[in-house]
Amino acid sequence: MANIRQRGKNSYEFTVSTGKGPNNKYGRETTTIEVTEKMSPKKLQEYLEYEYAKFKEEVKSGNYIKPSKKTFEEFIPMWKTHYAISKLSPTTLETYEAHINSRLIPAFGYMQLDQIKPGHILDFLKQLESPEARLNKPKHNNENEESPVEVSALDFETIGYIYRVLKNIFSRATDWKMILSNPMEGIKKPTAPIEIRKQKQLEQKNNPQYYNEKEAQDVVEALYSESLKWRLFILGSMLGGFRRGELVALEWPQVSFEENSFSIENNIPLTKKGKAIEKDPKSLSSIRSVDMPEWYMEEMQLYLQEWEEEKELLGDKWAGEDRRFVFHNGKGEAYYYKHPSRWWERFCKRHNLRYIKFHGLRHSMGTLLIEDEDESMIDPLLIAIQKRLGHSRLSTTSDIYVHVTKKVRKKTTAKFEKFSRKNIVSPEPSPDTTE
Repeated sequence: MANIRQRGKNSYEFTVSTGKGPNNKYGRETTTIEVTEKMSPKKLQEYLEYEYAKFKEEVKSGNYIKPSKKTFEEFIPMWKTHYAISKLSPTTLETYEAHINSRLIPAFGYMQLDQIKPGHILDFLKQLESPEARLNKPKHNNENEESPVEVSALDFETIGYIYRVLKNIFSRATDWKMILSNPMEGIKKPTAPIEIRKQKQLEQKNNPQYYNEKEAQDVVEALYSESLKWRLFILGSMLGGFRRGELVALEWPQVSFEENSFSIENNIPLTKKGKAIEKDPKSLSSIRSVDMPEWYMEEMQLYLQEWEEEKELLGDKWAGEDRRFVFHNGKGEAYYYKHPSRWWERFCKRHNLRYIKFHGLRHSMGTLLIEDEDESMIDPLLIAIQKRLGHSRLSTTSDIYVHVTKKVRKKTTAKFEKFSRKNIVSPEPSPDTTE
């Protein structure tokens, strides 16, 4: 067929005439497709004719969009400028860029967007499951030889995140008409084998990322051997449900001693080159006022006096200028964004406490509120917790605390066990008085 020509081993070029143009010259549109599946000559011919007919219909109807000749790597700055900077949080963007630079550009950077097919992506995702996919393999004896120590493959959580980044990029390329179709369409997120998922569930069950009341009491007890500043920081997350970045960004004007509350108006989710990256809270619902216990605010009042004395003592060494960060780095500046998490991990080791991630402190708050309540209080409590945590949707809150609500509901249902016939002692039969 004259309008279908083989250009390479597995590539074919389609040509469609568009008729005479304004300059009285005949125009044409061409496209190239890759055939990755093995086919018989007859089936290949049928497939090519079908694809050509689709291409011709698009051209004749005016719906054909000429694919971009940009490479994957050339498209990334456009994706970042017109989407990522405004739509992604600084920490999410940093993680995205790390995967783009370490994984995606080495795999797809040189390829034109329209040349990347589902087969390429499937092969790439499969390669991520092999031990060779790990970066920075260990060396030994300072030699170039790779270590004989077995290197595990990437975990499926990381593979899933890389899949998410790649899907986001191709979705934007499709939306902006840079490519005719999304090569990610129909490709499902890789999932771990059932054995690994079961093991993960067991680990989560054995080490839940929240504290119960007894564990929380142990944490509080240990905090009283630490500085007042760190005690209030940790308790702020565990009792107030504040995110790490919200506490790092908290300033004294947002602390109300009259109302015993904190107003969350700012967030520091990232530090770059020693400079805090400030951003609005995660969502509109994250801008909120949270009531704190009276005893906590009394300690906060004592801390304010300590804070003022420290500022005065620093004098010209004060680097906070006119900013009044509640939990500053000792010079008046906001903490490096990861510092509280590192302090928390060392604290748990120091006091032999079960370690949970810093974010788990925030979610311990909801667990402590629900744990000993009656089932009738679950729904109003979830709404209160939603507002306290700054979730935009109640379903998010419900999903997080499903482990506690199930426990409470089972406890409530267990109260009806007393009505089971096996738990009811039958009365002794009356003696027969008939003769």
